[in-house]
Amino acid sequence: MKVTLKVNGRVCSADVEPRKTLLDAIREDLALVGSHAGCEHGVCGACTVLLEGEPVRSCLMFAVQADGYEITTIEGLAPAPGELSVVQDAFCETHGLQCGYCTSGMILTGHALLQRTPEPTREEIVEAISGNICRCTGYGQIVEAIEFAGERLRKANAPRGSKGVDANQPHVDLSAETDAPQEGVLKAAQADTPHGGRP
Repeated sequence: MKVTLKVNGRVCSADVEPRKTLLDAIREDLALVGSHAGCEHGVCGACTVLLEGEPVRSCLMFAVQADGYEITTIEGLAPAPGELSVVQDAFCETHGLQCGYCTSGMILTGHALLQRTPEPTREEIVEAISGNICRCTGYGQIVEAIEFAGERLRKANAPRGSKGVDANQPHVDLSAETDAPQEGVLKAAQADTPHGGRP
């Protein structure tokens, strides 16, 4: 059966068996192997992808069900080849990964949470990742990574020099020489320190 999958901003066509899971189609037909087959029962979260921005278990979904929907895998989060997204970088900074098997699902789940809740509470983070199993980190660093990513994203999106300016309205500083955020982005020396030099 012919399907058209919109994966990471690209339209891909594949000829799949009707019973083939989205996970298998992504891994075998599209060669995107960042999503992992764990329990294959939808319990562990290792196969998590984003479908229209929401986390789904790709091992429980047939590829034909995803026909025409926007799918994001871990490979699609990076802003450019060789770069990491803010959430991916936060996981590295806080040591929110060890063996890496659950990491793609955790990062995608954290990314989706931060898209809909820019300043989540610790309880909201724990609730969001509760469907993902990690056997290595004990979850502490994963929660810290999502908190750190949220903090960075908020700083990067905060208007500079905005006394009395509504933070919900766009602000452009025409006198600025660069549009790069002044806070929330690590300098090269900070990148090599634990937690980006944060206390």
